[in-house]
Amino acid sequence: MASVRRSQRIAASADRVWELVGDPVRLPEWFPGVVDAVVDGDERTITLGSGIPLPERIITNDPIARRFQYSVTGGLFRHHLGTIDVFDLGDDTCLVSYSTDAEPDVMALVIGGAAGAGLREVKRRLEADTGPDAGAGTGTGKLHDDGSD
Repeated sequence: MASVRRSQRIAASADRVWELVGDPVRLPEWFPGVVDAVVDGDERTITLGSGIPLPERIITNDPIARRFQYSVTGGLFRHHLGTIDVFDLGDDTCLVSYSTDAEPDVMALVIGGAAGAGLREVKRRLEADTGPDAGAGTGTGKLHDDGSD
């Protein structure tokens, strides 16, 4: 199994960054190649630009620790765990870390490359976004309520 980690320091508060990267339906706003995300309970299905759907299971979505973990449950993966952490650096900046463990090994490299580009997009969006609605979502994802509480 291979592991890849990418990180990015962002000149925005950890809370603002978490609003974007911690929201599972907002993934298409910042992760390259993802055009849609639908969440139903702890299941998320992302759709790639090629039209291929990829099922995932949300393992952790902790707004206190600012940690999001998921596992790809279909496709070419024998094993996958993705973890996004947002660390408050105490000076209105934060560090975002995106790590991937995957088998086959090459899939960690594929996701790792995209994750690096995605974190640069988060930085670009949030550091450029200084208006009164900074951080407001314009996501294309959908949240489905299964009716259970």
